[in-house]
Amino acid sequence: MIEIRALTKSFTLYNQGGAEIPVLAGAALHVAPGECVALTGASGSGKSTLMRMIWGNYLLASGSIRVGDLELAEAEPRQIIALRRRTLGYVSQFLRVVPRVPTHEVVAEPLRVLGVSAPESRIRAEAMLARLNLPRGLWGLSPTTFSGGEQQRVNIARGFVHPYAALLLDEPTASLDAKNREVVLALIEEAKARGAAILGIFHDEAARARVADRELDVTSFTPRQA
Repeated sequence: MIEIRALTKSFTLYNQGGAEIPVLAGAALHVAPGECVALTGASGSGKSTLMRMIWGNYLLASGSIRVGDLELAEAEPRQIIALRRRTLGYVSQFLRVVPRVPTHEVVAEPLRVLGVSAPESRIRAEAMLARLNLPRGLWGLSPTTFSGGEQQRVNIARGFVHPYAALLLDEPTASLDAKNREVVLALIEEAKARGAAILGIFHDEAARARVADRELDVTSFTPRQA
């Protein structure tokens, strides 16, 4: 479902005379349907960079990134947008939403853009918020005012409200207490059971051991650390 081959990436530092800083070289991985692969490696080794490249935020220098039938190296922006809407979900470490939009609408948005009716979208969004133990009194408020743990639960709800075929999870249990951590791990297990291909970063070793089928150390793809 997610396939990377011979991937390279570098950043250009224009404030240092255009110096090229290699970040990834020869990266390769495969995530099959129903499998969870955990990215490991020291801070700065390229884990989040790799995730953002699969998401389509960073361009690759060479190689191949394929999600389903779409080759991202050749994809047009509209194709990447369509991929994100229907196939590829992403739970980041930080909530980024339009201010003043109620939480239930933030979570329902992925369904609305797929044509799900407003009533059905709201029912499904609120069911996910309830499962993640976000107090009902917060559902009509903007999540920009919430605590870190509350915002993370909104992120999770938004990422799991639609049954994406592939998921990118960047520290999904960060900032969560034991009760809500358990809910998130159960959601990941359910997504695997329905056939989702999951690529994640889990600094929580117990969480990683529970949900990940394999680990991949990205340090082997990092030129300055290999």
